[in-house]
Amino acid sequence: MFTEIFERYEWDAVKAGIYAKTAADVELALGRRVRDLEDFKALISPAAAPYLEEMARISQRLTQRRFGKVVQLYIPLYLSNECQNICTYCGFSYDNKIRRRTLAAGELLQEVGVIKAMGYEHVLLVSGEANQTVGVDYFVRALDLVRPHFSHISMEVQPLDEDDYRVLMGHGLNTVLVYQETYHQQDYKLHHPKGKKSNFGYRLETPDRLGRAGIHKMGLGVLIGLEDWRTDSWFTALHLGYLEKMYWKTKYSLSFPRLRPFSGEEASAGGVGGLMPKVEMSDRELVQLICAYRLLDEEVELSLSTRESPVFRDHAVRLGVTAMSAGSRTNPGGYAVDKQSLEQFEIHDERSPAEIAEMIRRQGYEAVWKDWDAGLQMGEGPGRRVLQG
Repeated sequence: MFTEIFERYEWDAVKAGIYAKTAADVELALGRRVRDLEDFKALISPAAAPYLEEMARISQRLTQRRFGKVVQLYIPLYLSNECQNICTYCGFSYDNKIRRRTLAAGELLQEVGVIKAMGYEHVLLVSGEANQTVGVDYFVRALDLVRPHFSHISMEVQPLDEDDYRVLMGHGLNTVLVYQETYHQQDYKLHHPKGKKSNFGYRLETPDRLGRAGIHKMGLGVLIGLEDWRTDSWFTALHLGYLEKMYWKTKYSLSFPRLRPFSGEEASAGGVGGLMPKVEMSDRELVQLICAYRLLDEEVELSLSTRESPVFRDHAVRLGVTAMSAGSRTNPGGYAVDKQSLEQFEIHDERSPAEIAEMIRRQGYEAVWKDWDAGLQMGEGPGRRVLQG
């Protein structure tokens, strides 16, 4: 289990090691063909800031060599905003006074119809964590409804047991995203005081359960702003490296969401709520992190959501990002059924999928609407689908 490796490292010592890196360490890391976690410390350190252009050039070259000049497009479909957790940064938090909604079968299919009309073949199903309302049985019914319409189905829901993942994979689940939020145990408890999500260890071991279940792909990440982003990102890289060795048949993606405002009690007065970041991350620092991940790991997919601004996302296409969401709504029913309900967080890039695809084309890249790897799996059986033209 990753827990055994995680417990060998002390947060403050890792942080000090990152901030102690020098320009010489950065230059050594940039000169290597294969980089390790010590090199990654240098690449995410303040000392690497003057080397950003060189990092970007290497990142672009490595990404094009492995993935070509393509960006995969996906879209989230929110199933429910019901949640039994209290999370200080989330609009779905149990103590946030919003109208709760869980999509019924007919409503879910209405949402699917709108998303399909946009051109999507890759959908991400999202919900709050409320096992009594949106548990495994609900997810099975949702997958059975959604599966005929998409070539790739991802989920971002509450951590589940290994057997539960096996059940969902049998109904067409291809990918699971599970973000640790922060690897700092004390701050994790501070931001998750109530609910099943407050169990740091159970969440930390979720990727192990996914790996043993044989999931096709899993996504990792932290919520940038809860703690020092450099240290959190190093622990993410540690986790990724462990998983790639232990569950080598599984593919991996990384995301780097920054804190965003959310709606709630203050919305009646025309305002928004939200947690102020403990540590701010500038746009240049996010570029640095994206490039550092690519220089460390040529195989991992890097995903960027609509949390980021249009200007930033336009520039990120050439930096190493391989997947983007577009046209996103972060509330259940947001595409067709209930466009006025409150969102989990505010999106920043509100352009349509067609506009994002055109932006990608103008930069000399191709927008891909489906997961070709999953689509090319031939034959019958759970999770398999013949590629359609």
